[in-house]
Amino acid sequence: MATGDSTAATSGGADYVPRKTSTRLIAIIAALLVVTNVITAVGVYYGTVPAKTAETITVIGPWTGSEYAKFLPVLDAFTNATGIRVSYSSARQEDLQLILPVQFAAHRAPGDVVFMVSSFIKTQGPSGTVLDLTNVVDKSAYAGGALDPVTGTNGKIYGAAYTGKVKPGFWYRQSFFTAHSLTPPTTWAQFQTLLSAIKSIPGIVNPIVSGDGVGWPLSDVVEHFIATFGGASMHRNLTAGTQKWNSTAVHDLFANRIVPLLAAGDFSQPLTWDSTAINGWWNNQYALYFMGSWITGMNPPVTDPNDVGVFSLPAQSGITPGIVFGPDFMFIPAYSTKIDAAKQLLRFLASKDGQTVQVKQGGHLATVLGVPASAYPAIDAKVAQTLVGKDVLPDLDDTKGTTFQNNFWSQLKGLWTSPNPAADLNSILDAIQSKA
Repeated sequence: MATGDSTAATSGGADYVPRKTSTRLIAIIAALLVVTNVITAVGVYYGTVPAKTAETITVIGPWTGSEYAKFLPVLDAFTNATGIRVSYSSARQEDLQLILPVQFAAHRAPGDVVFMVSSFIKTQGPSGTVLDLTNVVDKSAYAGGALDPVTGTNGKIYGAAYTGKVKPGFWYRQSFFTAHSLTPPTTWAQFQTLLSAIKSIPGIVNPIVSGDGVGWPLSDVVEHFIATFGGASMHRNLTAGTQKWNSTAVHDLFANRIVPLLAAGDFSQPLTWDSTAINGWWNNQYALYFMGSWITGMNPPVTDPNDVGVFSLPAQSGITPGIVFGPDFMFIPAYSTKIDAAKQLLRFLASKDGQTVQVKQGGHLATVLGVPASAYPAIDAKVAQTLVGKDVLPDLDDTKGTTFQNNFWSQLKGLWTSPNPAADLNSILDAIQSKA
């Protein structure tokens, strides 16, 4: 998952990018980091700044704590430019999938702009509960295909993409690696050797900490193994449902790559991702943590972003690897009583100017074109480099939707906590396939 990406985020926040549009999405990322002219001032984006008003609109998003603190400057920039005040509420997107249909049935909108997984937006759009944004969103601001996840089969656009997060691989503290003469691996054998070396270091509980919430980020870890060793093609086929989870190829990937690490104690038991897990990693009880790029903005405990590095699993000869990039998608409920103001905010969040404010805070990559490379903190520029040579992929479980996702999360937690993962693997893959 997400994406998301905070206590309330889906795997780091969200589902993200179009199916089978890897080439186009690579163009998105490449375009994001092209140096452009100086950013037009926020006020200029809107023309003449209107007089201040007492109007207040509500945004529902997945971010809390430090992540919300990094979103606040964007909302402040919007208010300063328009005079429209914004009230923010956080909510888990898993909970919103239950709450919003009930609200819509009563013709009510709990918020005026809502961040939500794209599968929900795309499904709700044709029912009339989600505003048609075809003439609101500037499609040309994005590279081709970026809005496919929120575009209905009727061609109407029901949502917009905000900034996104990359799920690049395993994060480590550079000071820890230096102190113990460790180096990032470039082959699978080196990765195994690294895990063995880490185990021998005093104070280490497990080499890799397993973040968990409702079942992700375990799902993100598995997706990374699939996209590396099965390649971008296997990831796409599993997302599309054209390959089975209990097929020989998928079974062998789990059996040869993931299960041996679980059996050897290379992964910890699942721990709460944004508290126990990340604090244990930062305090050197665990050396590696698979997490999305938002980790650089989690302060505390990441008080020194310059002390973190990241590496992806080593690519395999003859296999085109993939990497998950997940935009946070947003929509306007059709029952909002402040549609015009909501449209202004959504346009700003989907603009070069709005997203430039956000990426400067760290932990985000823009989805619109024209945001300059100079806007990115150094660590985020490094994260963007992990995309080089890889196909950009959507978040698998977010794209497939709730029925699959909840079962997927549950089965992976079962695999991670099994006393004998090799013996349980077949039944777990059968159970995943049953909802695929």
